[in-house]
Amino acid sequence: MAGEETKGVASILMFLNLCMYAIVCAIGGWAVNDAIERGFVIGPGLVLPANFSPVFFPMGNAATGFFVIFSLIAGVVGAASILAGINHLRSWNAETLPSAASPALVAWTLTLLAMGFACKEIEQHGRNACLRTMEAFTIILSVTQLLYIAAIHGAAGVAPPRR
Repeated sequence: MAGEETKGVASILMFLNLCMYAIVCAIGGWAVNDAIERGFVIGPGLVLPANFSPVFFPMGNAATGFFVIFSLIAGVVGAASILAGINHLRSWNAETLPSAASPALVAWTLTLLAMGFACKEIEQHGRNACLRTMEAFTIILSVTQLLYIAAIHGAAGVAPPRR
């Protein structure tokens, strides 16, 4: 019975994380598109300024570029890890656990990296509402992804039913 309860928790966390990763990717995609459209343009024969950064974003602060890029990477890997976890959710046994746990762990570490840049961006101030939303989702995802990893490990100790 405990295995079925853990399976229910894992499925709820899986759906929640998939939705949040999709939101992070959508906001991150908007930020990258805005940076490309409003970015620094230099004409032929002109030199780059001394303080030019290749990760320049016209909104936010100095940490915004790194935060958005790593959040996008974490969002894509996180969504892929959820899709890989669907197979484990269907089987719910110890044999399918490694194929679900490995990408989930990679997604969690990338989410932690993005969360670190989110904390740096919060510390430096000067960001808009969309970036604050993305920061909040990234910080929340760092916790819910860890809970998801713990929940999918719930099947590891559950013996298959006897027939």
